[in-house]
Amino acid sequence: MSEKRILVLGVGNVLLKDEGVGVKVIETLGSEYAFSSNVELMDGGTLGLRLLDPICDADFLIVVDAVLNGGTPGTLYRLPVSEIEKRVTFKNSLHQLDLVETLAYAEILGRRPDAVIIGVEPEDISPWGLEMTDVVKAAFREICSKVLEEIERAGGSFRRINPDDLSSVK
Repeated sequence: MSEKRILVLGVGNVLLKDEGVGVKVIETLGSEYAFSSNVELMDGGTLGLRLLDPICDADFLIVVDAVLNGGTPGTLYRLPVSEIEKRVTFKNSLHQLDLVETLAYAEILGRRPDAVIIGVEPEDISPWGLEMTDVVKAAFREICSKVLEEIERAGGSFRRINPDDLSSVK
């Protein structure tokens, strides 16, 4: 059996403060780590249905996003996609409707991957600002660490590009 193809998809809008956390995690992981050939990092931004092909090509999907779940800002979440689907009317993620719709199309095509969402409760997603809030910045390294754990759990591997960096995630 071949290796499981793992897609790590960071979604969000970097112009809306904490809303861009998923994209920033992808940028950070891509610059600090080298991944096994079965792992792909992708900046999904706000592409929605245009992500159908890469999602359909994956065996396992890890979505990284800001998740509005009513918790304290900075709270981390690990949610199976089924949880998002159950609560779609509550708009837990700013991209959840697009994500659920895209996964529904993938299922219709018979190519829906297993999936999990790693998210953080945002403090501020109001326009405009490129900087994340201090509370989300404080949780940022832990978010990265949780994504790396999911990659390993799914069968991927990684190594630090610069092992001398004292701010390493793992």
